[in-house]
Amino acid sequence: MTGFVEVATDVLVLRYPVLDVNSTLIVGSEIAAVVDTLSTGDQATELLAEVRRVTPLPLVIINTHHHYDHCFGNDTLAGAVPGTTIWAHEEAARILREEGTTWQRDWAEEWQAREPEFADALSAVALRPPDRTLREESIMDIGGRCIELRHFGRGHTEGDLVAILSDVDVVLAGDLVEHGAPPGFGDSYPIEWPETVAALLHRTTPASIVIPGHGAPVDTAFVTAQHAELSALAWLIRDGHADGADPEAVAAKAPFGTAAALQAVHRGYAELAGKI
Repeated sequence: MTGFVEVATDVLVLRYPVLDVNSTLIVGSEIAAVVDTLSTGDQATELLAEVRRVTPLPLVIINTHHHYDHCFGNDTLAGAVPGTTIWAHEEAARILREEGTTWQRDWAEEWQAREPEFADALSAVALRPPDRTLREESIMDIGGRCIELRHFGRGHTEGDLVAILSDVDVVLAGDLVEHGAPPGFGDSYPIEWPETVAALLHRTTPASIVIPGHGAPVDTAFVTAQHAELSALAWLIRDGHADGADPEAVAAKAPFGTAAALQAVHRGYAELAGKI
C-alpha cells in the first residue's frame, strides 16, 4: 500500500489499492481529521499506521456516506484512539444504525464468489455508526483550520457529505464525484444528482483540488464534465419515463456504460414514480 501524499498544506490523500478508494488526512494544530476509513478492520489498521507516520494528534472521523468502503473502518480507528468522534450526515448515520447489518450481509454476499476472503472480512467488521450528525451544514475547528461539512442534496446516496477546506481550496466530494470508473448508481438518486453536483461546483474555483471518493484528485473542469454527463443521463431517464420506454433501451443511449446506466435508469424511474 502506498502511503499518504500531500495535495495541499497538511492535506494528505491515501489511495488504497482495493477499490482505489481514498482516505484523506487533514491536520490541524490540535486535531487531525480522517475522512473515510476504508472497508475492513485490517485495512483500517494499515490506515491508522499511516496516519501515525504523519501525526500523533487526537483524531476525528468524517464519513462521506454509509457505504462499506468509506466507513467500515470506523470501529478500528475510533477504538484505537479513545475519545474519537465520528461525523456524518444524519441519513448516513441512520442507515448504519438501523439497517447496517442488512447492508453488511448483502455486501458480503456480493463479494463472496469473487473474493471470499474480502467477503469474510466485511462480515467480521463491528459496525460503528457515526455519533455526531448534521442535516445541512456544520463547521469543524481542528485548531487553526476550519472544515466546512455540507450536505448539498441526494446523489450517490441520500446522505452524501462534502468537506470543504477554503484555506487551501480543497473539496472532498466523496462518491458524488468518481474518477477512473463510472459513478455507482446502486442506491443513488440520478434525477437529483446533477443538481447536487451543481451546488458543489458553486463552492469550487478554477484552481480547486477536488478529491473524489475513488481515483486520482481532479480539478473543477473534470467535475464540470462529469456534471454534464450526469445531467444528460437524468434527462434521458426523464424522457424515457415519460415515454414509457424500456429501461434497457434508455441505458443503451446513456453515458457511463450500459451496466451502470441501467442501474441509474431503474433508480431514476423509481424517483420519478415517487417510490424512493
